[in-house]
Formats: sequence, C-alpha cells, structure tokens
Amino acid sequence: MGDMTLWKPGGARAGVVSRSVAALLALAVWLTLALPLLIPQPVRAQGTAQGPAIDAAAAKQVARASPLGPARPVPESGPATGAQRATEAEVATSDWTQDQLKAWWRALRVMDGQDGALPQALLPPSDPAAWKTVQLPEFQQREAATSTSANARFQMRWYRLRYAAPNGRWPTSVALYMPRLVALAAAVLVKTDDGWRPVFDNQSGAREQWVRPLWVVLPAALTEIQQAREIEVVIAVPVMQAGYYSVSSVWLGAREDLEPRHDRRWVLQIGVPQATGLTLVTLGLFALLLWLKRREDSSYLLFSLATVAWLVRNLHYHLDLPRTRDALEWFWWVTHASMSWVMLLTFLFALRFARQRFARFERGMALFVLVSSLASMPLWGRGFDALVLLHICNAVVGLAGTAFVASVAWRQGTRELRVMAAALVIGVALGVHDLGLLAGWWWPEHVYLMPFATLVILASFLYAVQFRYVEALRQVERANEDLAQRLEERSVELRAQHDKLREVERQQALLLERQRIMQDMHDGLGSSLLSAMVAVEQGTMPQEQVVDVLRECVDDLRLVIDSLEPVGHDLVSLLATMRYRLGKRLQLGGLKLEWDVHDLPPLEWLEPPDALHVLRLMQEALTNALKHARASRVRVVTRDLGRRVEIRVEDDGEGFDVATIAHGRGLRGLQRRAKVLGGSLRVDSSPGHGTVVTLRLPVARADHEAVVQQG
Repeated sequence: MGDMTLWKPGGARAGVVSRSVAALLALAVWLTLALPLLIPQPVRAQGTAQGPAIDAAAAKQVARASPLGPARPVPESGPATGAQRATEAEVATSDWTQDQLKAWWRALRVMDGQDGALPQALLPPSDPAAWKTVQLPEFQQREAATSTSANARFQMRWYRLRYAAPNGRWPTSVALYMPRLVALAAAVLVKTDDGWRPVFDNQSGAREQWVRPLWVVLPAALTEIQQAREIEVVIAVPVMQAGYYSVSSVWLGAREDLEPRHDRRWVLQIGVPQATGLTLVTLGLFALLLWLKRREDSSYLLFSLATVAWLVRNLHYHLDLPRTRDALEWFWWVTHASMSWVMLLTFLFALRFARQRFARFERGMALFVLVSSLASMPLWGRGFDALVLLHICNAVVGLAGTAFVASVAWRQGTRELRVMAAALVIGVALGVHDLGLLAGWWWPEHVYLMPFATLVILASFLYAVQFRYVEALRQVERANEDLAQRLEERSVELRAQHDKLREVERQQALLLERQRIMQDMHDGLGSSLLSAMVAVEQGTMPQEQVVDVLRECVDDLRLVIDSLEPVGHDLVSLLATMRYRLGKRLQLGGLKLEWDVHDLPPLEWLEPPDALHVLRLMQEALTNALKHARASRVRVVTRDLGRRVEIRVEDDGEGFDVATIAHGRGLRGLQRRAKVLGGSLRVDSSPGHGTVVTLRLPVARADHEAVVQQG
C-alpha cells in the first residue's frame, strides 16, 4: 500500500475587503510556521514489545555500538559516531501459506509479555546454507496481477544482523531504526540461550508502516545477558509473493544516537503532512466564511472545497486504517480518488486569476475526474488493479491540468497566474519523485516531498492574493486621485464660502465679547459707581469712603482690562498682572504681600472669560484680607499638583467661623465662579488663626469639561 502524488491548493482570490485579505495572509503564515512545532511527540514503537522492561539505570556509562557480521557499517554523518548503518544483511526466505502466517501472529500474541519460545516451524532457518547476503535497501515492484484468494501464497523474509559493542563498551539502551519498511508487517527477534525471543511486532499498526519509520528499543535485560558476546537480531518481514515490498537499510546503535534521526524522519514524513493538512483546513473554513459573505466570488468556495478534498486525501496521516479487507479497499479508493478532485479544484481556482474563463476545459476535466472516480470504485470486482487505475488517472489529471494552466499563464496569464503555474510545475516534478518512490524506481529511502510542494503551491496562492490586494489598493489610489481632483474644484468654491462664514463668526464673537464685558461692567463697576453716586447725592457717605469706592471701581476696571490682555494660557503671568495692579493698594492698606509663585503648566482652556473669573476670585480673597481680616501680612502661593494646579491666599488676620459664614452669599458666589472654571474652592479659617483660601484648577481641558459637566 503506497502513497501517490500529493497536490495541495491554497490561497484565496483577491477582491475581498482589505481586512479579510490581511487576516487570511496572517493566518496562513502563522499556521504554516507554528503548526509543525505543535505536532505531538511520535510513538516510539508501532507494535508490541515482549520481554522485561528496559532498565535505563542499569549502566552508567553510555558507549557507542556498531553492527557486525555480514552487515557493512557506514558511519553516520554528523556529530554522533556511535550509530552506524548496515547496508548488507543475511537473508533467508520461507514460502508460507496464509494459515502459517496467521499461526505466526497468534504465537506472537500468546507470547506477549511472557517467557517462552516460538514453535519450531515458525523459527528462522537454522541451516547456514539457507542464508545469503543481500544489499540494503531491497525492494520488489508490484506485478500486474496478484492472487487475492484465501489460499494466496506468502513469503517470510528473515533479515539477520549480528551486533556487538566495540571495545566491549555497551550502551545503556540499544535501538534499531529503519527509515522505511513497506510489507505486510514486521517483527524483531533476538537470539538468547533459550532460543529466539520476539521483542517487537507491529501487526496492530502494520498497515500504517509504509509511511512510518520503524523504531525498536531492545529490552535492557536481553542486552545485559548478551554483553559478553554479540547479539543476533532477525527482522521478520512477511510479504506477498509477486507483491510489492521495500526494506530499507538498518541502523543499529545507542538509543541516544538514533533517536534524533528517528524523530527528524517522523517530523518530515508525518509531522509536516499533518501540520500542512491542519493549516489548509483552517484556511478552508476561513475561506468558506468569506464565500458566505461574498457569494458572487466562487474562488472562495473552490478553495474551501479543495481543502476538504485534501483532508480526505490525507486521512491516512490522521486515522488508523480499517481492519477488514473491504473497508481497507474503500478507504484507499476514497483517499486516492480524492487526489484527482484536489487537483481539479486547484486548477479551477488558479484559472480564476486568468483574464478569461475556460468553460470547456473545466467541464471536460470535471467529467473525466468523475468518470475515473466511478470506474475505479471497488464495486466492479477484482478483475483489474483499481489502485493502478487511480494512479494513472491522477497522473493524467495532474499533467494535463498543469500543462493547460501553464500554457494559459504563458500566453495570456497575469503575473500571479504565472507564479501559480510555476508552483504547479514544481508540484508535478515532486509528484514524479514520490511516484518513483512508490514504484521502486529510485531513492527508496527518500521522504515523500509532496507535502513540501504543497507549501510551495500555498505560497504561490498567497502571493497571488497579495498581488491582487496590492493592485486593488492601487486602483483605490487612482480613484482617490480622481476624487481629490474633484474635491479640489469644490474646495475652491467652499473656500470663499468659508471665508464669509469666518467673517460672520468673527463679528459674532466680537458681539458676544462686547456683551460679556458690558454685562460684567454693569454688574460690577456700574453697580458700585451707581451706589456711590446715590450716597454722595444724599450726603450719607463721607469723602474717605467715596475715595475707597472709586479706588475699588478703578481696580475692577483694571481687572476687566487685564483679562482681555493675551497671556498665552499662562496663569502665572495673569497673577503677575494682578500683583502689579493691586500691589500699591495693598501697601497703602498696611498689608505686606509675600509672593511665593512658581512656574505652572499652561492651561489650554484659559480664555478671557475664565481669566476674569480667576482675577475676581483672587481680588475677593485679597480684598477680604485687606478690609475685614485686619491682617498685617498676606501670602500668595502656587503649586503644581500634576493634573491640577493650586493657588492659595493666606493671611494672618483675625479669622472667622467658617460654619457661620458658609451660608453667606459672598462665599456661595466665590464657589460658583470656581465651579464655572471646573475647579474647587476651599476656605479654611478659625477665629484668631487667619484665613486660607485655596483654589484648585484642572490642567487639561478634558478634566475641566468633565468637572463642569458633573457640576
């Protein structure tokens, strides 16, 4: 049972929205790189090991070993020198019937984990004349017709190797490794003083052995017994007469030397195909979701169907093979027939990147694949070899489809189609390589390369998607240039209208500013002057009080003028202007002004209306210290608190009871101004201990607006 050319589609057609294409590319790259790292560790033995368990601690010194006897050692390349490769072995053959083969397996199952010896009729030949030297690897090609009846003749082939540790230094564990063994099954026997002892058989996984390396660790108890002399190992390989089989060279040596080689082979032969299949299935689901959103683009559906067909094609990498003959024939028909569908869907997908459709070719190829799949079904009896027919059909589909796509790409294809055609040609070349492995024409120990060709084809599809995506972006850029030209024409018209609107807005801003100044002067300066004038006319206000009222009016007028001066959102400059305006008045009133003002961050929201509120608050605090507190000293302090700034006015006056004055209109007015600024005002005072007025303002406009909205 062998594998055929593996063909893998990938990618998706351009035309999808940018986010979907970017997600598809990122997902494909990530899965292709990451999934091989997620493949679980391989099972070390695909069968049953008889005899005592391996005791790894039985020997402290690990020595290297080499095959002896008729096997010719070939040193392994790389840093390890203990493991060596046998390219010759002694072989003996016995013609068996199916009943003898069944008896052989029953004997092995009975002895599983028990002491004893095989029946004499089932042992390797004891006559030295029955053995002859054979070169490894050895294979036999399939004949055109083979007997499949219950009385079919079989042949048991015994490959004998003798093993001894050089210089008498035995490794802790001795292992046997074969890159490939394609036969009905395999068993490994070791000769002891009590006769031949089976240490391994793979009858439970024999059908999967064609693609898996053979790995056997000899029980430590047996190797310890034989350490005084050589170990004689026999690999029993039952095959069908005139049937196909392949026996690779044998590696013997220390387990730690051979295990990395076995693991690398497992990853290349099993891990990469599994990771590739999982990657495609994931991308296929993603493409199906895209197709459900964009039904008019059939490339997504083709790609999704191709991934499903590819998953069916590689079921033997993910599932155990059926145990019955009929089920096995249907299994191999499904996996081999799906190869033609994978290639068909791949070609249809690639042709979606051509400048025209080729309906006749697509219908003809689909009809041929359908007919060949139906004709090779195991329903029509066993008068011919259906597997050979499937291989022929797959070869016809692969060669014809690749040739047609390549010719289209050469004559009238786009750049992305030409890249995909080149990838398909590479896939055909690697498919020929794998077909030669199956037929036994060359390199019987090579790994199958089509999983790697699949990655090449997938990369070409992703390149095509990327190229189409870039072209779509360029079309969008050209469309944007046309729109930009139209917008430029419209902007000329809108610019004139905008200038008019700006002039209207400026006039409106000036009007609003005039109204604000007039309202503020009416409520402050106008009210004070009117009260003073009435008192003077009635003769109820002495001259000194009139002078104080007029001085306060002048100070108030100066504050209004100062608030209109540009201060560049600098609170320190605004306070400095206030100090210049009120300094002389405080000095005349007997107050000593202490100035403890430090640099503060700029307040971007500080505009003339806000500046006037700040000046009014500071003026009120200083006026209270001057007129009511009977203070001798007043101190102005600023601090940067990070997201807020703080201004404090401290005096050493008589102070007052805050609880008593908290309900007064003056304090409520100050707190209302602080709230408009988005800040907070706090007054701390007690009789005989002076007064501290603290104003905190936000630095950022967002903080300012948030506080205002909460208020």
